[in-house]
Amino acid sequence: MGFPDPARMGAVQLSGKVVVVTGASRGIGAATARALAARGATVVGTGRDATALGAVMDDIAGTAVLGDVRDPGHADEVVRRTLEAHGRLDAVVVNAGIGHTGAFVEMPADRIDELLDVDVRAPVAMARAALPELTRSGEGAMVFVTSIAGVLLVPRESLYSAAKAAMEAFAELLREEVRGTGVHVGTVIPGAVRTEFFTNRGAPYERSFPKPIPPEPVAAGVLKVIEDSVDRVVVPGWLRGPMLLRRLAPRGYRALSRRYG
Repeated sequence: MGFPDPARMGAVQLSGKVVVVTGASRGIGAATARALAARGATVVGTGRDATALGAVMDDIAGTAVLGDVRDPGHADEVVRRTLEAHGRLDAVVVNAGIGHTGAFVEMPADRIDELLDVDVRAPVAMARAALPELTRSGEGAMVFVTSIAGVLLVPRESLYSAAKAAMEAFAELLREEVRGTGVHVGTVIPGAVRTEFFTNRGAPYERSFPKPIPPEPVAAGVLKVIEDSVDRVVVPGWLRGPMLLRRLAPRGYRALSRRYG
C-alpha cells in the first residue's frame, strides 16, 4: 500500500509507511525522525555518529544505517538496506547538510569539495537511487531540506547559499519530471535553527535577530510537505516577507541586508 492520491483522499496517512531520513543523528533530522514515528511511520535514519544515530533510532524503533553521504555508494546502500529490512520505501527526507561562513577566497579547497559533496552531490545521488522505488508503486514523496540562505543569498556564505539554491532549482525541476508518476517532490526552507550546524560551519550565530528556532517546527514542515503534498514550506513563515522583497525589489533588499545584516 503506497500513498493515496491527495486529490481524491485528502491528507496522506503516514501510519505504516517507510521513510528514509538522512542526517537523522541530531538536529532537524532527529526531530523529523521522531515526528514521523509519532505519526506511525517506520523510519530508516542515516548518519555518521553511531552512538547518536543509534540513540535516536532506539527511541523510535527505527532502523539505523551508518555511513557517510559523501561515499559514492551510500545512497544505493541506504535504499538496498531499507528494502531488505522493510520491503518497501514510501518517502525520503534529504536533510543531511553542512555549512560554511567566511570569505570565499579564504575557503580551503578541500572544504569546497566537502560542501559540494554533502549539500549537492549527495542529495542528487539519493534522489537517483530512491526514485525508482518511489515510482514503482505509483505513489511516494521526496523532501529536500534546503535553507533560507539559498533563497535570500547570504554574503560570506556564498558557496553554501549557491548549493542550497541549486537544490531548490533541482527540486522544482524534478517535481516537473515526475509529474504524473504519483511521486511528490517538495522542499522545506528553514531560517536559523538552534542546532549544532552553526558550531560546525566555522563561526557561531551572532545576530540578535532573528533568533534561532528549535528544530521541531522544521520537522512539522517536512510532515506538511509529505502529508499535504505541499511544494514548499518556509519556517518560520514570516521569512516569506524578505523572500518577496528580494524578488520584487532586489536592489532595495540588498541595501537593507547590508545595513542590518
